[in-house]
Amino acid sequence: MQSNGATIVSIQVGKPAQHGPDAISDKPWESGIVKQPVTGKIWLDTLNLEGDGQHDLKNHGGPFRAVLGYSADHYPIWREELAYPDLSYGNFGENFTISGLEESTVCLGDVYAVGESVRLQVAQPRYPCWKLARRNGIKDLTARTEQKGWGGWYHRVLQTGYVQAGETYTLIERPYPQYTIALLNDLVTGRRVDADLCRTLSAIEELSTDWRVKMQRLSEHTVSEDAGS
Repeated sequence: MQSNGATIVSIQVGKPAQHGPDAISDKPWESGIVKQPVTGKIWLDTLNLEGDGQHDLKNHGGPFRAVLGYSADHYPIWREELAYPDLSYGNFGENFTISGLEESTVCLGDVYAVGESVRLQVAQPRYPCWKLARRNGIKDLTARTEQKGWGGWYHRVLQTGYVQAGETYTLIERPYPQYTIALLNDLVTGRRVDADLCRTLSAIEELSTDWRVKMQRLSEHTVSEDAGS
């Protein structure tokens, strides 16, 4: 195992619930993005942590999006930038708040060991949606998160088991060190344009099905633009 100094500092779960009206809109909304911290051990299966759930199953949940990880190292920066000193772990909708890693140091296909038996594999970036802004009452938070590329990353569960806060998040396999979560974010937002790279990524089985489709479409779109220029 490769000790990477990463630790799960907090674990959060939450079931879909009705929210709103709020500072952004009078329109009520439903989501599982509001999560509460868990103490002690909690069971993780191939789809969810015990007590966790999603409302919009088209864009959330499923085996490739079983666990959302987010960097604890982003929180001090967000608290200062947003003038939000009480911004708590879990406010970005994550299940695992992880210290010592971020999008530029996590790669597609990474396999991490947690606790005695759990094995997680990084399957895709998390692309933030409007619910992140509603959850925190900050209208431009989704856009700011996208601009920074700080949406976090989703895992699929290779081996189930119990997890708890304070456990190490240890890298044991890295098949694609060249494909960071930050790179995938840059491709999908257009900060980087590379049809060949998108085509290569679309064929990688470790990438979630949805993101393989995204990469294939991006490769075709880029090629068609080049042909028309």
